[in-house]
Amino acid sequence: MKRRLVIIILSIFLVIYFTNLYAKGQTVIADWLSTPEEQTVNVPVEKGDSDLVEDKPEQIPYLESTLEVAVGGKVVVNNPGDLLVLVNKKRNLPSDYVPEDLVIPNVLFPFKEKLEKKYLRKEAALALEQLFQRASQDNVKLYALSGYRSYKRQEEIFNYKAQQRGEEVANKTSARPGQSEHQTGLAMDVTSSGVNYKLVESFRETIEGQWLVGHAADFGFVIRYPQGKEEITGYSYEPWHLRYVGKEIAGKVNTLGITLEEYFRDYM
Repeated sequence: MKRRLVIIILSIFLVIYFTNLYAKGQTVIADWLSTPEEQTVNVPVEKGDSDLVEDKPEQIPYLESTLEVAVGGKVVVNNPGDLLVLVNKKRNLPSDYVPEDLVIPNVLFPFKEKLEKKYLRKEAALALEQLFQRASQDNVKLYALSGYRSYKRQEEIFNYKAQQRGEEVANKTSARPGQSEHQTGLAMDVTSSGVNYKLVESFRETIEGQWLVGHAADFGFVIRYPQGKEEITGYSYEPWHLRYVGKEIAGKVNTLGITLEEYFRDYM
């Protein structure tokens, strides 16, 4: 009787022991097989990589005063109608913003259709007309290709490029919706017959591209995404992209060889 009782107790003990051992083994195996997505890993993020983390706007009093956080946590500007509005990957335009004074400038276009991209805000349109007139006097023939662009249209363009090239590449050459200067109505892409009316970097080597470098600021425009400043602007070099800011600021930016971001940081 005593022997049977000892065997029963020993059996119970062995069952409990091996049950616990099995449970611990399963836990170890589960930890070993878990995927990286299920683990918390501190991965260093490269500075300025907007695709991995949303960069915080620089702590500049003037620029800080023009920002607010919208529903969903997106940082948007509260002065979209300002001629000096700064828009980039850290400073979004409201998705419903449409300039109230859009007009079609009396300049050459390589197409006849009355598309939204022909439009600019009135002051920028008048300045563009003067720029084109001066170019014509200097025997330089420019064409306006793409001006105002709605939030919806920018979204379509970015999504298409992302599907074709991937988001990382698309975000270097095309703005996400809300981050495009074209939505302000203050930017115009220009081109020439020398590059078959396309927007290509080689435009810089044409007579028209070189003329713009020397004269755009005289009419209040800056080449918004200059060469060598990609880490600051967030975009590849675009010798065709003109942004209207007025003659005074355009002159300073051009003379100093800086971007709008640097101007607001150091001179406002």
